Amino acid sequence: MYHTAFATSHVVEQANVVEVIAAGRSRWKIENENNNTLKTKGYHFEHNDGHGQQFLSSLLATLLLLAYGLQTLLEWRDDKYPLLRQKLPSRQRLFNDIRALTTYLLKVYRLITFEKQFFGYF
Repeated sequence: MYHTAFATSHVVEQANVVEVIAAGRSRWKIENENNNTLKTKGYHFEHNDGHGQQFLSSLLATLLLLAYGLQTLLEWRDDKYPLLRQKLPSRQRLFNDIRALTTYLLKVYRLITFEKQFFGYF
């Protein structure tokens, strides 16, 4: 005997109960896998209560989900992205490399801006 509860707008009858249960399980599996990816594969998606006075935690969650969606889109559509993923052992490594590159580029930009402002060249 199977005991669980699903919220559904479908009428559950003897004829369709197997399909409703299968749909509920597959939806739970998809949500669980996505949440697991967001928490453990470099996205650091955890409870972010307390960030900002009103909307910062919602904004951070939205940006994180947009990044996850963009990465998923790259996996599906970009021919070079799978090659990059084969070279790097994990998504976390990819994120760390992007973070390091971004930090380096920002430092170079600040250095160029500083020298241009104070020394007049570049």
